[in-house]
Amino acid sequence: MATTVLTRTPSSAGNRRTFTWSFWVKRSNLESSRTLFSVDTASGTTGFSASYFLSTGELFIGVRESSGEKRLKTNQVFRDVSAWYHIVIAFDTTQSTGTDRIKLYVNGSQVTSFAEQNDITQNFDTSVNNTVRQDIGVYKNSSGSLNSYFDGSMAHVHLIDGTAYDASAFGETDSTTGIWKPKTAPSVTYGTNGFFLKFENSGAFGTDSSGNSNTFTVNGTMTQTIDTPSNVFATWNPLIDSGTGYSQGNLSLSFGNASQDNAGGTFGVSKGKWYWEHKIVSSGNTHYLGIKSADSDLNSTSGATGTPSMYYTNDGNKVYNASSGGSSYGSGFTDNDIIGIALDLDNNAIWFSKNGSWQNSATQSEIEAGTTTNAAFSGTGSSDGFPSEQVYLPWIVGQTGGAAFTMTTNFGNGYFGTTAVSSAQNPDDGIGIFEYDVPNGYRALCTKSINAEEYS
Repeated sequence: MATTVLTRTPSSAGNRRTFTWSFWVKRSNLESSRTLFSVDTASGTTGFSASYFLSTGELFIGVRESSGEKRLKTNQVFRDVSAWYHIVIAFDTTQSTGTDRIKLYVNGSQVTSFAEQNDITQNFDTSVNNTVRQDIGVYKNSSGSLNSYFDGSMAHVHLIDGTAYDASAFGETDSTTGIWKPKTAPSVTYGTNGFFLKFENSGAFGTDSSGNSNTFTVNGTMTQTIDTPSNVFATWNPLIDSGTGYSQGNLSLSFGNASQDNAGGTFGVSKGKWYWEHKIVSSGNTHYLGIKSADSDLNSTSGATGTPSMYYTNDGNKVYNASSGGSSYGSGFTDNDIIGIALDLDNNAIWFSKNGSWQNSATQSEIEAGTTTNAAFSGTGSSDGFPSEQVYLPWIVGQTGGAAFTMTTNFGNGYFGTTAVSSAQNPDDGIGIFEYDVPNGYRALCTKSINAEEYS
């Protein structure tokens, strides 16, 4: 949603004092403020209401009164790009106690300690549920300009008109895992202007599923994802290398031409068989695609003995520990080529494919069988293998010099950037969507598949 906003202007006013917002959100860009909702009639108007993540990571809630802005700012920062957060903000300005007029819940628990807390005036009328523009995913500043677009994913967005619910109305603890999860059909009363946005119709993302038909207009381009609070897929992690340009939910990235950049995945694995794909957008400078041990220096391209990195390079070589040169492995790759990676940590081997063809004369049947003869790297040796007790992350290195290198990765979401894969191949556990046939026994890097492997 990086430059996208959902907009609706109610035809009649609802309850401007009592209402509830509920969002499931997964953040991507952490470098600037990012908005959940913003409601205003015009610049500087009393009643303005907004909530957003600050550039420093805290969650902020603000309401403008004639005497100035009333605000809440959390002590907690929200900087985990691998997780979904459930945010519930319950307003009830009729309450006699000031601290009860805005209540915040995160992942089922009420937040009671704040870095800033200025209580809203009793019986104050906000702009929420008024007959003015209501925005999701963008902030309207004092001059009336739209900025601070939300960058990431949203799911199960609710507005309740007329009731202040707590988080248990929208989520519950899973009895098996102990994890907070969404209620897919919450028992709530939506009121006049309430809505429920599921984002399940890719042709009409603003469709209201509450029964009210309070549908939103989508301005910009939204991309549907199967990354949900119930099953989280890997992405690239901007906390590892902030100098790399990330976009499209941290699945696309760009390396500049003046420095040596790294990108690491949000999920690491120590056993099992895993598959993912990269599509080259602009080949640019020299780049390595592969894996790296989470035990190594994650801010350096070089790997030490016992903490390996293994790559397939754009000039057709294979490289261990990002040493210069490497040795011949397969065909070089360039713009629009798709590189598949099959990582087998049960047999300590890794293979690479180009546009569906496995390199170094490897066959899919031997990859499925764990026959490592034609693997790029295999075994447990410290000089070119997989030392024991290691956790491996997807990893990319962009070398110094040449033009910028850009690419996008499909960890199983079924997209390269905003373009859906054309063939829609699934792993044999049915979880994930890929361009090319996935070897039997290999899984997508997502929480459901990782949990299934961990507890198998």
